[in-house]
Order: sequence, then structure tokens, then C-alpha cells
Amino acid sequence: MEDPTQLKEEGNKYFQASDYERAVQSYTQAIKLSKDKALQAVLYRNRAACFLKKEEYAKAASDASRAIDINSSDIKALYRRSQALEKLGKLDQAFKDAQKCATLEPRNKNFQETLRRLGANIQEKVNAGEALRIQFSTDLRVQKMFEILLDENSEKEKREKAANNLIVLGREEAGAERIFQNNGVSLLLQLIETKNAELVLAAVRTLSGMCAGHKARATAILHYLGIDSICMWMSVDNEEISLAVCNLLQSITDCLLGQGNEEHHGKEEAVVLDTKKDLRMITTRLLDMLVSKKVSGQGRDRALNLLNRNIPRKDLKDHDNSRTIFVVDNGLKKILKVVGQIPEMPDCLPLTENTQLTASVLLNKLYDDLRCDPERDNYRVICEEYIKSKIDPQNMDKTLHAIQMVSGVLQGPVDLGNKLLGMKGVMEMMVALCGSEREIDQLVAVEALIHASTKLSRATFIISNGVTLLKEIYKKTKNEKIKIRALVGLCKLGSAGGTDYGLRQFAEGSTEKLAKQCRKWLCNTSIDARTRKWAVEGLAYLTLDADVKDDFVEDELALQAMFELAKTSDKTILYSVASALVNCTNSYDTKELVPELVQLAKFSKQHVPEEHPKDKKDFVVKRVKRLLKAGVVSALACMVKADSAILTDQSKELIARVFLALCDDPKDRGTIVAQGGGKALIPLAMEGTDVGKIKASHALAKIAAISNPDIAFPGERVYEVVRPLVSLLNTERDGLQNYEALLGLTNFSGRSDKLRMKIVKERALPDIENYMFENHDQLRQAATECMCNLVVNKEVQERFVADGNDRLKLVVLLCGEDDEKVQIAAAGALAMLTAAQKKLCSKMTEVTTQWLEILQRLCLHDNMEVQHRGLVITFNLISADKELAKKLVETELLEILTFIGKQEDDPKKQHIINAARDCLTKCMDYGLIKPLSRA
Repeated sequence: MEDPTQLKEEGNKYFQASDYERAVQSYTQAIKLSKDKALQAVLYRNRAACFLKKEEYAKAASDASRAIDINSSDIKALYRRSQALEKLGKLDQAFKDAQKCATLEPRNKNFQETLRRLGANIQEKVNAGEALRIQFSTDLRVQKMFEILLDENSEKEKREKAANNLIVLGREEAGAERIFQNNGVSLLLQLIETKNAELVLAAVRTLSGMCAGHKARATAILHYLGIDSICMWMSVDNEEISLAVCNLLQSITDCLLGQGNEEHHGKEEAVVLDTKKDLRMITTRLLDMLVSKKVSGQGRDRALNLLNRNIPRKDLKDHDNSRTIFVVDNGLKKILKVVGQIPEMPDCLPLTENTQLTASVLLNKLYDDLRCDPERDNYRVICEEYIKSKIDPQNMDKTLHAIQMVSGVLQGPVDLGNKLLGMKGVMEMMVALCGSEREIDQLVAVEALIHASTKLSRATFIISNGVTLLKEIYKKTKNEKIKIRALVGLCKLGSAGGTDYGLRQFAEGSTEKLAKQCRKWLCNTSIDARTRKWAVEGLAYLTLDADVKDDFVEDELALQAMFELAKTSDKTILYSVASALVNCTNSYDTKELVPELVQLAKFSKQHVPEEHPKDKKDFVVKRVKRLLKAGVVSALACMVKADSAILTDQSKELIARVFLALCDDPKDRGTIVAQGGGKALIPLAMEGTDVGKIKASHALAKIAAISNPDIAFPGERVYEVVRPLVSLLNTERDGLQNYEALLGLTNFSGRSDKLRMKIVKERALPDIENYMFENHDQLRQAATECMCNLVVNKEVQERFVADGNDRLKLVVLLCGEDDEKVQIAAAGALAMLTAAQKKLCSKMTEVTTQWLEILQRLCLHDNMEVQHRGLVITFNLISADKELAKKLVETELLEILTFIGKQEDDPKKQHIINAARDCLTKCMDYGLIKPLSRA
């Protein structure tokens, strides 16, 4: 057969019969014989179809190209080449051919689907290529960083840069995974083993980033490094390294507890087995660190902090307190050993100033985390047996440790401390040690007596047995540490004695003299911070005396020294500083004396305490100004940032009291805001005792009432202030708190609709409405002004429109009040409501029969502000409905509008005249009145 056309037909039959090999032979023979270009193009594209079926894609693409060379618009050839190129992985070329096909036949769905698929595949390939490029680039960067860091001859700047880059890379998921996959953990371990502080820090911080939020990787790193090695690194006497390792262990613990980022758990979750074993291993090693002499004071603090943070339950609704039970059974004695350490003795473990207090905090947290009496009894028995084992009359050093343990527990769980004081011989031993000739015995005993004296059930025993000894110690000892503790003991016992003159009686001298000594100790930086802490505690008691507090605020060095100490993480110092400031600002609660009872007491010859001249308002104001000048706000703001274990609810309440006293004078509020007082008050208003939250909220209200919210509470912080202000809108709060909260909300509601919405969401609207009914003029005025601002909000408007409420009636009636300020606010609210909601215009005429009389009074008011608002309301009513306008025109209101509108132009009241003319013009537009010439 030598006819190309017949050969083509023969090839087509073979193709339809799926005999692609013979079809190719027919098309090939036809191509050799054909001289017709058009026929050749058809033959090539047909043979291309055969090669596609045979999955010989290169040949298919070649034949399709030959057909296209003859006819560039051959749509079948273009599509077949696109298919072949796609299979060959040449997606961009395939996309171009498919695009030409779609251009030639735009409605062909097959071409459109091919384009979409190819586009998606190209993007995926680009992304994959980019990922590979980044991965390759990251691998090279990681390798280069380690080369620089492990090369001792590298330049310092290069090493620092490499270390910082490695830390940053470790915090990114992709970077952390590349480090991990490229033997990075082993290389980081090499950096740690160099013992170069900078390299160790860089390695540990990188490991922390790699562990964060990734349970599988964190578990692998924990097992590779080993918990013993991690604890050893945390034990070093280098604060930065110790803290960095602590953060690493916290990151690992967070992951094991399931507190990491869920997004990275995915497939790795299946690899990670039960984490309880690892968590128990970490806890055991941390407990071992507490009693090891090889561990630095910093390291011991880190171990205690990790236990404090991770052992007790975060939420008491969670019934699983197994971690606490494990620590009580396996580590309580070790914690007791820490609190029983005596720094002045040679066998003492390495400690910092905060170690023993942190241990007491842990004791308290563990005790609070117990769920039932049997668990608490077990805790108590362990403590009692351990303390009894240490009491030995033949070995005073051993007994000292037992008393120190009791002292430590007294700073922790209060109930348990009381029970331990009741153990046979404990109180007697304390008193006996006070009479010892050894200074160390006196030091420990005095401290224990001080802590015990706060437990009222034991105070009587101590007063009758310990006071004389304390007085003798105070007089005779040359040791400043003992002397100051004895003084504080006398101060505390004076307070516990329940008499106003107890302090003077016990101290046998003027409180001013003792306070001067305390200030001297406080300012002496050569004395250790622990001893200076006692000076602050002494001042906390001594400043109850008006003469002392006046002298104290005049001593700038003493104030600055106290503020500096307040920055330390010490619960006792924070409480003592706050107590002293409460005394200096007279922000404690005082009972108001009833005159009749005072006279009765005098008649019966009873002592009646009189107010000290220096406790009068003028002196208090002077002291407040002095404290503000000394920077008390910055100190308080710093105290508020302390950890919750250090900053107790009682301390928060005291700080809130001080802030409230500082905010009393409006002129000082700007200074308070500038020094961070506004920010510090927000957490105080949210957490703490009920009294503390109320005091902090009141201080916030005072600031919010007169300050620009954007400056006082920048950003999102302003929304946090709304809830504390709303909490003061309560009948249980006093009138001043109600009033200043309303002023603050008025200020806020005038700033933005988002703030108005927040006030509405906090359910403040019903309370504000209630105060609009108040008999008290100022409260009614403040509430009405607040509502005037709130009605701009659409949701508030809808509440006025809703059926079955008297909100609109209340506002209309308030417009008729005699109080001009109330009238201005109510008329403003009504003007905005009637402008925004036409339904309220007709509703206004139905809520009370007095509406017209009130409206006329507003339009004729002597106060131009009230008059203008009345005319705006009138315009809104006229504009809302022609029938309503007709109703108004038939009343005396038309004469009032005409009288005002015909007045001569006057710059002072032009807005009023124009408003009246607008009303008349609208009536003329309706055809209700004819144009009138001016008089």
C-alpha cells in the first residue's frame, strides 16, 4: 500500500482497536510517502497520540512539535504535547501549551481543568524547590556556625554572631529540626563541655528553643543529655548559666506535661510513650539537688523554683495531685533540711538570700495542694518525726537546726506551723535558747520567736516568757544582727499584746529612737540584706507611731534604701515595705468614734485614744507628697511585678491602699500614671482580697476620671480597666466610689465605640440607669452624663427602642429636672437618640404626658447649651414624621420657634437661632406654615 491517505485510515482503525504498535507503523509509512504538509501534520499528531498511549512521552512530544511546526494553531497537537511534557516533568512548558489551547477554545472545560491542575502542580513544585533550597541553605548555615564556635582560633565577634544566630535558629521550628537532624545535639554538647561561659549559654539557649513546644524532640534531647548532666549544669555558681539551664528544664517539663504548642505534636505523638516516668525522674533529681553540697545557692534556688512551678496543681478542679503526694513522700524531709539550714554555721549548704524563703513557699504550696485530712496528717507526721529526730539536749547544734525548721515552717503553712509549736518542748526550747551565751543560739531563737509571735494562740506564752529575755538581748548584745532581730521581736510582741502602749513598754524608750536605729541599719549597705530586711520589718511596726512616720518620710536615704530592698524577691520584705507605706499614708481603716460613746467613756474614767496631731490631714498630705517625690510609685510598680508566691494577697491589698492614698489629689495623678501606676493597678484590681480589689479599682477610677485614657492606659490596656470601674457600681460601695467610677466610665465612653461596647458587655447599663434615679445630685448627674455618651452606641439605642422599658421616659423626665448639669446631659442623650432612631421620636410623645411641657422649657431655657439641645430635639421630631410635625405646629412650640428664629443674627447664640430656623424651614417644606419675614 503506497497511498498515504489509505495508510492514515488504516492507522486510525488500529488506534481505535488499541493496537498502538501497528497504528504507529501505518502512520510512519504514511509520513514517508506523503508530500502534503497538512496531511503530515495530522499524521504526526496521530502518531503522538499513539506514543502517549504507549507511555513513550519523549517521542509523543517530538511528534506533536513537528505537527505544530507545520500548523502552530493545531489545537490537538498542542494539547498532546502539553500532556507529554507534563509526564516528562516539564510543567512550565506544558502549562504554556495548555494556555494556548484555552486561548483558542476558551469554553473548553477540559483545557481549563488542565490549566488549573498544572498551575497547582507548578506552585507545589516551586514551594518544594524553595523548601529544599532553604533546607540546604540552613544545613550549610548550621554547619558553618558550629565550625566557627568549635574553632578556638575564631574571632570573638564571629563567635558571638554565630552563637546568637544559632539561638535564633533554634527558636524557629524549621531551624530547630535542621539542627536536630544534622547531629546538632551532639555538637551543642561539645560546646557545653568547653566550659566557656558564652558558648555554654549559647548552647543551652539553643537547646531550650529546640525543646519548646515539641514533645518528641524534647524527650529525645532529655535522654541524650541525661537529667544528671542537666542538673549538674544548673548547679554551677554562675547565675546566667544556672538560669538558662533552668529554662531548658522548664521547656522540657512543659512538653512532658503537655503544655507545649499542639501544632508540632502530630506524627511525633505516636513515638512518645508515657511521660510520667521522665517527669518523676526529673522531680527526683531536683529533690536530690536540694540537699547536695555540690550544688550552688543559685542552683538550689532554681531547683526550688522548678518544683514550685511544676509540682502543685495549677487548677484545684483537677483532682490529680499525684505529683505533690510523690514529693511529700520522697522529698519533704529534704525541703525541711533546706529551711533548717543556719547560714552562720560552718556545715551550712550553699544558700542565697532567697533560698530558705523559697523553700517555705514550696512547703506552703504543697500543703495547700493536699486534698483531704489523711494527706495533711501524713504531711504533719513526716514534719513532726523529722523535727523530733533533730532535737537532742546533748547536741545544741542539732537542736538549733530543729528550731530553725520550725521557724521555716512558720513562714509556710500557717495551720501546720501552729501544730508544730504545740509539740512538747519546742516553745520552751525557743525561750531557753534566748538565754544562751552563744550568739548563734540567740540569733536562731529570736527569729523563731518572732515568727511564732504572729500566731495568736502562742503569743500569750511568748509575751509572758520571752519579752524579758528579748529586752536583755537588745540591751547587752554587740551583734547587730541579733540586736535588730530582738528589736523586731519586741515590736511584734507589742502588737500581739493588744495595747497601744505595748511597744513603748517593751522597748523601754522612745519609738523615735528605735526607729532611728532601724533607719541606720537599713541605710548601711555593708550589713547583709537579710539583716536589713529585719530593719524594714521593724519600721513596719514602728511607723504606727505618728512621730516616727513623719521622721521616716523626711529621711530620703532610708526611703531609697527601702525602695531598693522592695525590688528583691522576698515575701517578708514586700509585706513589710507595704505595711510601712500604709502607715505613712494613713491608708489603714480607722473606726469612727461616736461622740456619745466617747463622753460615756470619759465619764467612766476609761482611756479614750485621741488622734495624734501628726495624723491629721495636713500632715498626711505632706507625707504623701514627700513619698511621691522620692519615687514611691516606681517602687510599688516593681513590687506588683513580683511572683505570686512572693506577692501575697495581703501584700496586694496593702499596695492598693497606698495607691489609693497617693491618688487622692488630682494634681498627683499625672505623676502616678507617668511612673507606671496605672499599669500596676490593673492586676491589683483583678486579683487579691475583696478589700484590696475595691481599693485598687477606686484608685483606677480616680485616674480614669480626669486622665486621657490613651495616655493613662495605652493600647488594649484601657479595656482591662472597664471591669474594675463597673465593679464599683454597687450599692455596697460608698457614694464616692460610685461617683468616681461613673466619672471614669463617662470619660471612657466618650473615647470610642469599642470602649462603649466593652462597657455594655460588662453589664454596666442597668447600674448606670439605677444611679440616674438617685436622690444624690452628683451621682444622678454623673450617671446621666455617662448615659449621654453611651447612647451613641447602636446596641444602647436598640435597648431604648425595645418595648417594655422606661429608659426613654427616664431621660425625658430628667430633661425637666431643675439641676442644669443633669438637664444638659439628659437633653444631650435625648438629642442623639432622636437623631439616630426615628422610632424614638414618636415614642417620646407617648412615654409621658409632660413631654411637650418639658420640650418647651428646654427651648426657652436661659442656659444656651440646654436651649440648643432642646431645639435639636425639636428638629429631630419634626424631621421624623410630617404628622408629628403637624402636631407640634399646633402647639405653643411654633410661637417659641418663630420668636427665636426671627431674632437678629448674633455670633454668641447663632447656633441657637439657626437651629430654630431649621425647624421652621422643615415645617415650610411640609407646607404646614407659610414663609415669614423677620421682625
